[in-house]
Amino acid sequence: MTVPAGAGVPRRLVVLRYAKSARPPEDCGVPDHDRPLAPRGRRDAPAAGRALAAAGCLPDLVLCSTALRARETWERAAARWATRPPVRHDPRLYAAGAAGLLAVVREVPPEVGTLLLVGHNPGLEDLVLGLAGDGLDDTLDRVRAKFPTSAIAVLAWHGADWGALAPGAALLTRLTVPRGRPG
Repeated sequence: MTVPAGAGVPRRLVVLRYAKSARPPEDCGVPDHDRPLAPRGRRDAPAAGRALAAAGCLPDLVLCSTALRARETWERAAARWATRPPVRHDPRLYAAGAAGLLAVVREVPPEVGTLLLVGHNPGLEDLVLGLAGDGLDDTLDRVRAKFPTSAIAVLAWHGADWGALAPGAALLTRLTVPRGRPG
């Protein structure tokens, strides 16, 4: 959903928490930033891609954390789509809080109608809860209870550009936690 610049039009922020990551033993010397996906994460990430396509939430632009597990989640999810949108790997998204995430989102060009943000908790959960002034069905309660790995939250709002996105301005329209099948 690409939108004309300057229009107060519908926009969507799609938030995807990275899929389940591996926890190598501490004595292996693998920094947190370099943790890969676990087998379950390698199954769940493609399921997230299928869920995004089925919901009609394919993005115009992707902002992805530079952490290995986030990049692998994005690559495995996007592999399910015929056309991949442009992606920006932004180091500011790694370990960012809600305010930092929102600052990065506000820099997105106005022609982007649907933005996918791939990152980490607790920042993503806090961002979703901070931006959602309301939610459909029980979506807000479910996010408050837990925003697990592979969770997808879809926030809808109207605005001339991403710089206008403010706390409480969005409606949480969907919360999905896709899971891949073992084997």
